[in-house]
Amino acid sequence: MHLLVQAIILGVLTGGLYALMTSGLTLTFGTMRIINMAQGVFVVCGAYIAFTLFNYLHIDPFLSILVSTPLLFAIGFTLQTFLLKPIRHDAHRLSLLMTWAMAIGLEGILSFIFGTDFRGILTTYQNSSWTIAGYEIPVVRALAFALSVAILVGMYLLLTRTKFGRSVRAVSQRESAAKLLGVNTDRTAALAFGLGAATAGAAGAMFGLVSSFDPASHYDLIGRLLAICVIGGLGSNAGAIAGAVILALSESVVQAEFSPAWSSVPFYVLLIIVLIARPQGLFGVRTRGAI
Repeated sequence: MHLLVQAIILGVLTGGLYALMTSGLTLTFGTMRIINMAQGVFVVCGAYIAFTLFNYLHIDPFLSILVSTPLLFAIGFTLQTFLLKPIRHDAHRLSLLMTWAMAIGLEGILSFIFGTDFRGILTTYQNSSWTIAGYEIPVVRALAFALSVAILVGMYLLLTRTKFGRSVRAVSQRESAAKLLGVNTDRTAALAFGLGAATAGAAGAMFGLVSSFDPASHYDLIGRLLAICVIGGLGSNAGAIAGAVILALSESVVQAEFSPAWSSVPFYVLLIIVLIARPQGLFGVRTRGAI
């Protein structure tokens, strides 16, 4: 029982980070109705930025988020403006190819700059933990969870309490109606895509603390993030959080109770069941929109 509870604690902490990674993918789909295949490589870019700042400028990885977040926002905004905006007339068919091309291109740039060896961010508190009621709480994962929750709350407030958030909701529900109401849909889409990349940049700094990575790590990441979105429901923020926690919990519990080799199997079995029984996901809807 002690091992099971410890695994659940680790799963919940990891789920918060997965939820932050997935939030940008959900926002992009909700606003632009495209699946951003580059979300995983945006996370990896954030990890490399944190790695570089820590190793060469001795900036703590958590503080490096102040650099990686705006930098990834600028990259995402630029890519959407120059690569995705011109194909919005046929985005449903072309966006997958375009965002996949972005991912491959960014992977190539990272490989050219950093090489293809696995890297990791090793801090003095890397293996530190707090003991609470006999259970070990890793410092890195706890801080990553707390920061992920804070960013997710900030995103929720941005989308529900601001003019930009109202524009996003209007575009996600019906773009043509949003245009009639005076919403600059192209600018809203670019800002939303940039914000999605920014959340990936923030998550990447923390991802580099809890996992080793290389430029090709985005292949595994995007598979997980897409599976989370499908289980939770594409376009649903609540679904993204639920799917992220389910993934992290299932992996952690199976790894602790059975074998690391089987850690991902229950989640993907659930994915198949959801696709058959409820294709719109646990929190998804069959109609357009709900961010």
